[in-house]
Amino acid sequence: MKSAFALLLLAATFTARAQQVAPDQGPSAPIPQDKTQPSPRLNPAVSDRAEHLSDQMTRDLRLNGYQSARLRAINTDKIGKLEAAERQYAKNPEQLDKQAKAISHERDAELQAVLSTDQYTDYFDARKRYAQADRDYAHNASASILVNSVQNPAPVRANNATIVPTKAKETRRAGEPFGRTLRQ
Repeated sequence: MKSAFALLLLAATFTARAQQVAPDQGPSAPIPQDKTQPSPRLNPAVSDRAEHLSDQMTRDLRLNGYQSARLRAINTDKIGKLEAAERQYAKNPEQLDKQAKAISHERDAELQAVLSTDQYTDYFDARKRYAQADRDYAHNASASILVNSVQNPAPVRANNATIVPTKAKETRRAGEPFGRTLRQ
């Protein structure tokens, strides 16, 4: 009886110990994100650009819910990569064109698995139109972001204070000096 109880206690100890062991940090461990680069998932310009393109493609290709969701994920990923390439190769148009083509081929391969044959044929025929619409939207969005940032400046100090024009009314009382060094 004592040996059975001791075996049960030993088994319970090993089970509890096995649950406390940290998992293996193998290849499935998450890769730390480079904090110096903006994340496409968090960048509103990238997500807006991807949503705009996805909406247009969903309408034109008449996609169902599953296809639309997959298309949005693919476009968000590819637009993020394209945005990063545009920043990296801003001064090298040949390299930017090469990267854009590689990203386009990745999108084509992924969409081929999601779309029906007829939908993919329609997409493939309209690729240049979609690319031009994306470039136009990105250009217009960047111009509107610039205008918005000038018209509505973000806080520039740690205490969230903004610099705004002063009011036209005078704040000192009549007869008070302007400062310490003013002599009357």
